[in-house]
Amino acid sequence: MINKIIDFSINNKFIVGLFTLAIVGAGIWSMTKVPIDAVPDITNNQVQVITQAPNLGTEDIEQIITYPVEIAMSNLPNVKEIRSISRFGLSVVTVVFDDEMGTYLPRQLVAEKLNEVKEKIPAGFGEPSMGPITTGLGEIYQYTLRVEPEFKDTYTLTELRTMQDWIVQRQMAMVEGVVEVNAIGGKIKQYEVSVDPNELKSIGLTITDIFLALEANNQNTGGAYIEKNRQANFIRGEGLVRNLDDIKKTVVTNVNNIPVTIGDIAEVQFGSAIRYGALTQDGDGEVVGGSVMMLKGANSNDVITNVKNRIAQIQESLPVGVVIEPFLDRSKLISETTSTVSTNLIEGALIVIFILIFLLGNWRGGLIVASTIPLSLLFAFILMNVFDVWANLMSLGAIDFGIIVDGAVIIVESTVFIIAAQVLKKKVLSSKERDKVASMASKKMMNAAFFGQLIILIVFLPILALEGIEGKMFKPMALTFIFAMLGAMVLCLTYVPMMSALILRAPKNDKKSYGDRVVHWVERKYQPLLEKALQKGKWIIGFAIVLFAVTVLMFTKMGGEFIPQLDEGDIAFHAILKPGSSLTETIETTTKIEQIVMAKFPEVEKIVSRIGVAEIPTDPMPMDIADVFVILKPKSEWTTVASKDDLINKMKEAVEIIPGVNYEFTQPIEMRFNELLEGVREDIAIKIYGDDIDILSQKADEITKIIAGTPGIGDMKAEATTGLPQITITYNRNKMAQYGLQINSLNKTVKSAFAGGNAGVIFEGEKRFDLVVRLNAKNREDIADVQNLYISLPSGAQIPLREIADISYKAGPMQISRDNTNRRTYVGINVRGRDVKSLVTEIKAKLETQLELPTGYFIRYGGAFENLERASSRLQMVVPLALFLIFILIYFALKSLPQTLMIYIAIPMATIGGVFALWFRDMPFSISAGVGFIVLFGVAVLNGLVMISGLNELKEEGVTNLKDRIIQGTKRRIRPIMLTASTDMLGFLPMALSASAGAEVQRPLATVVIGGLLTSTLLTLFVLPILYHWVENRSFKFKFNKNAVAASVVVLLVLAFPGQANAQQEIDSLPEITLQQAVQLSKNNFPLLKQKQLEIEKQEKLKASAYNFGTTQIFTGGEEINSETGIYTTIGIGQTDINVFGIGAKKRLQEQRIALAQKAHQLSELELELEVKKAWANCYQMKRQYVLYKELDSIYTNFEQAVELNYEVEAISRLEYSAAKNQAFQIQNKKVQAYSDYRIALQQFNLWLLSEELYTVSDEFEDAIVLNENKISIEEHPLFTLVQNRVTEAEANMKAAKADNLPKFNLQGGLQKVGGNSGFYSYQAGISVPFLSGGNKAKIQAAKIDEEIAQTNLKFKKRQVQSGYLQAQEAYNKWKTTWELYKNQVLPLVKDQKEGALLAYKEGEIDYTAFSQLIKEAIQSELEAQDALINYLKSTFELHYFNQ
Repeated sequence: MINKIIDFSINNKFIVGLFTLAIVGAGIWSMTKVPIDAVPDITNNQVQVITQAPNLGTEDIEQIITYPVEIAMSNLPNVKEIRSISRFGLSVVTVVFDDEMGTYLPRQLVAEKLNEVKEKIPAGFGEPSMGPITTGLGEIYQYTLRVEPEFKDTYTLTELRTMQDWIVQRQMAMVEGVVEVNAIGGKIKQYEVSVDPNELKSIGLTITDIFLALEANNQNTGGAYIEKNRQANFIRGEGLVRNLDDIKKTVVTNVNNIPVTIGDIAEVQFGSAIRYGALTQDGDGEVVGGSVMMLKGANSNDVITNVKNRIAQIQESLPVGVVIEPFLDRSKLISETTSTVSTNLIEGALIVIFILIFLLGNWRGGLIVASTIPLSLLFAFILMNVFDVWANLMSLGAIDFGIIVDGAVIIVESTVFIIAAQVLKKKVLSSKERDKVASMASKKMMNAAFFGQLIILIVFLPILALEGIEGKMFKPMALTFIFAMLGAMVLCLTYVPMMSALILRAPKNDKKSYGDRVVHWVERKYQPLLEKALQKGKWIIGFAIVLFAVTVLMFTKMGGEFIPQLDEGDIAFHAILKPGSSLTETIETTTKIEQIVMAKFPEVEKIVSRIGVAEIPTDPMPMDIADVFVILKPKSEWTTVASKDDLINKMKEAVEIIPGVNYEFTQPIEMRFNELLEGVREDIAIKIYGDDIDILSQKADEITKIIAGTPGIGDMKAEATTGLPQITITYNRNKMAQYGLQINSLNKTVKSAFAGGNAGVIFEGEKRFDLVVRLNAKNREDIADVQNLYISLPSGAQIPLREIADISYKAGPMQISRDNTNRRTYVGINVRGRDVKSLVTEIKAKLETQLELPTGYFIRYGGAFENLERASSRLQMVVPLALFLIFILIYFALKSLPQTLMIYIAIPMATIGGVFALWFRDMPFSISAGVGFIVLFGVAVLNGLVMISGLNELKEEGVTNLKDRIIQGTKRRIRPIMLTASTDMLGFLPMALSASAGAEVQRPLATVVIGGLLTSTLLTLFVLPILYHWVENRSFKFKFNKNAVAASVVVLLVLAFPGQANAQQEIDSLPEITLQQAVQLSKNNFPLLKQKQLEIEKQEKLKASAYNFGTTQIFTGGEEINSETGIYTTIGIGQTDINVFGIGAKKRLQEQRIALAQKAHQLSELELELEVKKAWANCYQMKRQYVLYKELDSIYTNFEQAVELNYEVEAISRLEYSAAKNQAFQIQNKKVQAYSDYRIALQQFNLWLLSEELYTVSDEFEDAIVLNENKISIEEHPLFTLVQNRVTEAEANMKAAKADNLPKFNLQGGLQKVGGNSGFYSYQAGISVPFLSGGNKAKIQAAKIDEEIAQTNLKFKKRQVQSGYLQAQEAYNKWKTTWELYKNQVLPLVKDQKEGALLAYKEGEIDYTAFSQLIKEAIQSELEAQDALINYLKSTFELHYFNQ
């Protein structure tokens, strides 16, 4: 099939020419139609549900609005995530759907659910609605309405906002691609009726009366029509209020037939709505602005062009002195990134063309290959237009023309080679012969070229399996590369053979070109090196393996980040004031920040601060946070700093002089992406989930303290969830019932008075403004104004609000955030100067050891780290799939498994260079680098495929001598390998070195490919021929070179365990601690003993509770009162339930409880001491065992030297030599195991000490086994006495219960007034006896049962203690005897046995078998002696426990 296409193309040159022209025409047309943007839109498929309810607090918003919306949305199909934020007056719920759902189906589903939710939300509490159909890239054009200096005092903020709402916003409607214009800043104009509550009260009116009057006098009507003179005269009643005078003349009531108008009792004026956001600019104070939001999926470049055209038209309709000035214009970033892409593509193409012409040695052939570059790109544009792939930094940024033209290079080089061969034979080629040569060369090389291109094509397919953010980032790149490669494949089958036949000519003379000279020089240098490599093949393969192992180790220690940060050219940062700061305070602060930045940094063109929420609150930001956008001049105009990072650091230092403000620096688009994707604005989010807002806030603060100072943390912020200052009105329901009031009416009055109640609408032509009624400004300044607000009673009277409610300052929740219906807060971190992965790893380690969370609370990590983890796991599936596909394709190309495996070696060889290149340029592993590795693996096998194909051709041609075949084949293929490798690498060079906008994302990808191809090509030129030689020379058998293997093993061990030797030195240098010191240290530090001591103190404090003198009463009263006669008790005092008889019993009970707590403390102390001693003994055993194997390792090192000497002089056999080496390796392994056991024992031992310092045990243990062997008294042991005390406590408890049945005294006395005469007194004395108290009787019976239980336990415990003591004594006697036997008799013999065995073997007195037997017996004896010692120590410690 391929051969037929090639023949058709060569025989039908005109048709192929027309086909090529068609590609050119369609490609140029498609270029104009493909949508353009700076970067791919990575926003997930989400719908925002926004509800504004200004009269609800944060918790009310969550309960009444957010929760019902979340529950309703959670049942929708294909919902991946639900996030929400509840603030005072605002709820924003974000519902994330699968991307496959599209844009409009999710909105339809949400709209249907919202109809149900609206019925569940009470009237007047807001109505949920969906946010605009836009994304994180939606804010394409942000602007301010700037007033020119000479008109500064002409326009107020209210007038500017009116222009924004009724001129700019209206005229922006119907612009194609614009979904919304979101206004912020200024003051929204209102008609305001400002009332004085005192005046209203004086004439008996309320705010409600004013409302009713305004509503009743602001409406038009119609009365159908009247027919007159054959005409219909329509009737229309004009009653709408048109201006301030109309409002003033509105009648509220009549007093004595005199009308009272609004103007008489209130001030009517222009006012403004309550503000929750503002905009400031350049330190000049407040401005008005807006943000143009693009429809999701629209072409941003076209939309911005449309917006700018419309803005120019709107400018003409604005008053003189008002200018629309953009401060964030996406077209700037698009032009910069487009410039970066086009520059890289052009530079890459020029480099590739130069290399091609230079190395091919034939300028015609170079031009044929070079012409495939623009043709492939145009072909890619055609398919991009068909499949709706956008042109942006990612889709076009990774195209390497060197890779694209690899197939064409191979074909043209082969054609040039054959033509040159014909010329050497002094043969002149005719047109038909050239056709034949081109056909033969194309067919011959198309197999390798086609499969090479197919491999590169296939290797991109797994990238299409990426999902989420990384999928949206890299799928366009993969698709564009696939499109361009398909174009190259089509051109290689048609255009390249046709042009080769048409224009390639033989050189007119034998003079060599510069390219030929370079290639021949390389061939001359390469051949002797290759011959040496074939001789030293094992060394080279060993070196390559070690290098790959080093690479794997380096990769594991390399940090990781999600995607390198794209430099947007501008800076954005959050200015975070203390929670609850007012809008005025924030405006003043941002103005100061702007003044400082503008004064100190000439690099800044303008600076704009966005405070709080805009008209459409898609970004639910409080008034105490501002987004500050710093628009920078071009870098060529910078004077004080060299880099953006330096500028950020200096800017942060400059603005930090303002007290009480924290800062987080980021970039405009990045900030919006982070917020929409994760619900947070920072790079890393440590999310804490739980139920209680206060605990969440407390734990977030703890986290900030724990991780503060960690390197790499640029900015850090705990989400403000608590501390919102609130004036809280708590209604007294009893008093409201008394006055006959309803909470609903009170809430309306409060809302109207302070927030302003809407009493209608006033039209100014097409414009419409709210008519509101509220208290005047001087009555809305303090909590006293709330307390003194007059409330109308049903009777017509008025009372202040404080009479029926408690009004006070209370802190409330600032914000309640939820993820998937769980409450959460977070600590946000912006990373600076470090990779994300290593920073999160360090943070995790700190939090796991230092942070304690209550039950039900947990932590998750979000932001860029979560994306990196998800993408990395996806790559772990994608990369093996790509490798498998490569393997299958190579096998299909060669039909040989050994040769396929040989070529596959190029992949690990390429990995070496890729990892080293990243390390050299100090770049962490990122998803960009990961995709670079996938591309690299596909490209790396091409050179191997070309070389093996050439060697196979020579074999078919009859070259049987293997060495000659390798030398000839490599020489023949050196030019195409140099061509493909150099064009591939140099094609990516501009991308790797670029420092312009957007290059940050491309740089890791290009670095990996260049570094990988460099090592892959160099190692393939030597490693592949060696492997080919081994495989073809089937007599090969691999023999280990012990020196090479040993060297490799040593290098690997040093690299793989770099910390082992250091750790060993650290442990050997640890301070030692004796047993007694360890016991004392644990007693001082262990928390259980501290708890037991606190229990004793607690019981001692409760001792005072025994003295119960009852309750005191103070009273007054009267008897037989008739007019002024009778008996009055002026004041009386009484004491009831004086428990005198129970004092003794309760005191004794408490004394028993104190004694019980003391015994529990004493027993805990003993048990702790025993555990510490056991841990000490275990650690001591492991230490001795480690020392033993160190000593044995030393012995076997000497033994090994003796064995080698004997083997060299042939004194021993090979078998004995191998067995001896094996024995030595086993001892080394046991030494490593003993060392690990020792480290584990050290950790277990130090756990009991709870010390900041790590200790090891001392070698002295004689003091530890000093034992008082006098017979102990069981009755005195705390284990027994504790149970005995429980019996005594139970007895005391029963007596105390019985004492409650004893009489209690009552005393009472008072001063009296009898018949109006004072001087009299009264008294009473008596006793209370609980004759009928069933409760006391039950307590006595229960106490009696407790006493019996304690008595039963006492008998058993006595036997248990006695049995334990006798067992411990028997074990002690047994192990003492055993240890003394080993110590005094066995161990001295063992020492002599070990030393003597080594000496005897060296002298030749014993053979290997005898030496081995002697050493094994010695080791066994030493290990048994150690067991005896440890058992002796443990039995001693058990007796210590009983002898205390």
